Amino acid sequence: MLKGKKIILGITGSIAAYKAATLTRLLVKEGAEVQIIMSDAAKEFITPLTLSTLSQKPVLSDFVKDKTGTWNNHVELGLWADLIIIAPASANTLAKCANGICDNLLLATYLSAKCPVIFAPAMDLDMYAHPTTAENLKKLQSYSNQILEAASGELASGLEGKGRMQEPEEILIFVQKHFNQSKPFAGKKILITAGPTYEAIDPVRFIGNHSSGKMGYAIARSFADQGAEVTLISGPSKLEPPSVVKEFIKVTSAKEMLEACEKRFPHTDIGVMAAAVADYRPKTVATEKIKKEEKSMALEMEKTTDIAKTLGKIKAPHQLLIGFALETNNEEANAQQKLRNKNFDLIVLNSLNDEGSGFNHDTNQVKIFDKNGLRHQSELEAKTKIAELILEQIAQL
Repeated sequence: MLKGKKIILGITGSIAAYKAATLTRLLVKEGAEVQIIMSDAAKEFITPLTLSTLSQKPVLSDFVKDKTGTWNNHVELGLWADLIIIAPASANTLAKCANGICDNLLLATYLSAKCPVIFAPAMDLDMYAHPTTAENLKKLQSYSNQILEAASGELASGLEGKGRMQEPEEILIFVQKHFNQSKPFAGKKILITAGPTYEAIDPVRFIGNHSSGKMGYAIARSFADQGAEVTLISGPSKLEPPSVVKEFIKVTSAKEMLEACEKRFPHTDIGVMAAAVADYRPKTVATEKIKKEEKSMALEMEKTTDIAKTLGKIKAPHQLLIGFALETNNEEANAQQKLRNKNFDLIVLNSLNDEGSGFNHDTNQVKIFDKNGLRHQSELEAKTKIAELILEQIAQL
């Protein structure tokens, strides 16, 4: 899936421009946001109306928008894109890109781009075989661009040989692989717990904690953004379920969370235990609301099953298990003891003594330990940034 990816599709003057319509449709279908930039010569082969309909965006070709006089900012376009695909890339455009010639909006955007660029050449076989074309392709590769080598087959001239642009389906596969290669967790199955658990006293009351689930939800999004298949098991939370996760399971009690984890953990590559699970629950749950009659009330409590420790006992050699510790005293010692006792590979420590950390905040400050001691210490950062830091440490394992 290319959901959320911003792709510029550059189309140049080649008979293969008709294939750009199919490529646009495939990219949009995969969830990409596609902005098309055409050279003037490309308009002789396919209409902007067709492409704007498929991309659901106005097609750009000039520095100045018609009638309005507004500037199409090539610098902003170059910064906006996650990827530029020039398909078809004519011999003329390849030569200009290789030598820094800038006489249209597409070339200006290419020279301004901060993202990777893929060229899919298309031309007649003699043009493709010409030494200057080979030299230009070599130059473009030396600038860290990616070249999709032209395919062999029947050409528009009636000749047969190398020069055909690769088919849109093949280009799509290449684009998918490109994004997955930059994602260390592509294809990995991740199990994440988040939020509090509520342990019932009676049908109305419960014992719980102040966890919002923000940290666990941020981690879930980060894993999904890096290509992972994420299962998020959440206790009661006001947060919207992240749309990017593969499976979202809502639970209430520690027992329900345990059952959900035990069912899924054996099929998981990495488990992240970010939930604030209740350590105790009422031994007996009243079937009706307890009335306020006495001056005091005593509750007999019993331990809940330690979910993280349970998973740590059944963890296979290929699996990783990441824990969290929220402490108020003897913080580092307590966290490292939990890491050993629960068979964690990493533990993330945050302290209620650090302003802006802990429950309900949008920020956090953490220390990450492995079995050899402290691996990383963060500043106070947004939980989205902390999630990325945690994933970096997991990726190193």
